[in-house]
Amino acid sequence: MRRVVITGLGTMNALGNDVETTWSRLLRGENGIGPITKFDTKDHSVHFAGSVHWDPTAGFAGPELRKYDPFTMWALMCSDQAFKDAGLDPKAASEEERERYGAIIGTGIGGITGIEEQYRDLLERGPRRVSPHFVPKIMANAVSGQVSIRHGLLGTSFTTSSACASAGHAIGMAWRAIQWGDCDMVVTGGAESATTALSLAGFANMKALSTRNDDPSAASLPFDKDRDGFVMGEGCGILVFEEYERAKQRGARIYAEVKGYGSTDDAHHITAPKEDGRGPARAFREALRHGGVAPEQVDYINAHGTSTPYNDAIETRALKLCFGDHARKLAVNSTKSMVGHLLGASAALELVVTALSVHHGKVHPTRNYTTPDPDCDLDYVPGSARELEIRNALSNSLGFGGHNVSILIGRPD
Repeated sequence: MRRVVITGLGTMNALGNDVETTWSRLLRGENGIGPITKFDTKDHSVHFAGSVHWDPTAGFAGPELRKYDPFTMWALMCSDQAFKDAGLDPKAASEEERERYGAIIGTGIGGITGIEEQYRDLLERGPRRVSPHFVPKIMANAVSGQVSIRHGLLGTSFTTSSACASAGHAIGMAWRAIQWGDCDMVVTGGAESATTALSLAGFANMKALSTRNDDPSAASLPFDKDRDGFVMGEGCGILVFEEYERAKQRGARIYAEVKGYGSTDDAHHITAPKEDGRGPARAFREALRHGGVAPEQVDYINAHGTSTPYNDAIETRALKLCFGDHARKLAVNSTKSMVGHLLGASAALELVVTALSVHHGKVHPTRNYTTPDPDCDLDYVPGSARELEIRNALSNSLGFGGHNVSILIGRPD
């Protein structure tokens, strides 16, 4: 099997619209969560989220603004970042080379922003005023299709959608496409722009969200005893995966090697994780098995860590099932403590962060972790960032539908 490495990164999220800003703010434990300003929340029970602050007109002209939903625009901008970071210009390659370049990108909900906008137009102005761009704008696969079009990628191109595990499955498929010899380079990750009036109401009414409207900066409390729900987030994470020998030959900077991928299902409940933690634990073990890595060789976990009472306790239980006594030696943190939950894009941003952690030998703190929970008794990196030599790391994603994904990356051997 061929080896796969990460050579380019791009992101937009509540902490920043590029990798450098995001990484520096994560290490400082800063907050990206605040009041929602893009629509009126006065009738909602929740008034805050981890929102992307951006000006679409800075990157897109008038016709493009009508054709692209925000989740696709973010993926286009982040793919530009990632290719620049990797030192690649796919369009400059030959057609034969580009036939082995792919795009596999996940989204959980897709173009719900455009759905809500066009439904209002339908009700207020009639069916003839619905945009002819409506369907290609909101379809989930627009994200991978438009990235392929922008960069001339002629290889495999598709979108995965599995709730909060969407980008994790995309990343796993990208790894396999290169490992099995179908592609030499794949741009992968996820994008989500689901912080809308309808989505917010839906998640709030199912009692999934934190309701700390008086202090949004302290609302995302992964693994803390006082956690009361997740915080909606939005954004994008994009990674360039390359075949190892190809990347080495062209002198690429390698952030980390992608070593394994585990994917399982709880087969239990459409929204609630199974309490025994066995489903996620099997995903962790599968990722380790694919990579030929022993549990004791893992130093860091970028956890799903949503800040919901059930998820955090069950993920902790699953880590203990997989790692045994070694679980207490792991550094475990949650990126969601600072940016909220990016839903279908969460696995992508979190793998970007995990790759940076492996590359720089640093892990960011879990913000707001102050009150220990007896059910969550591992090392969640409280307080401040930590220097840590990381041989191998897991990035975990657990989604509605019982989907469990774990990605193993580490230093190239």
